[in-house]
Amino acid sequence: MSQHRSLKGASTIIAKRNVLKRFERIDLLKKRGQWKETNKVIGLPKTKPDV
Repeated sequence: MSQHRSLKGASTIIAKRNVLKRFERIDLLKKRGQWKETNKVIGLPKTKPDV
């Protein structure tokens, strides 16, 4: 019995994530120089991931 074609490529699909986790956002802000150690972790500014 063969596998349905919609299920074959499910493991090979790699999509660009447009939502970052909190630690990823902090790392990105640190890399951009927009993060200070005195900033609060709650209420971070919106950030788009680097391409």
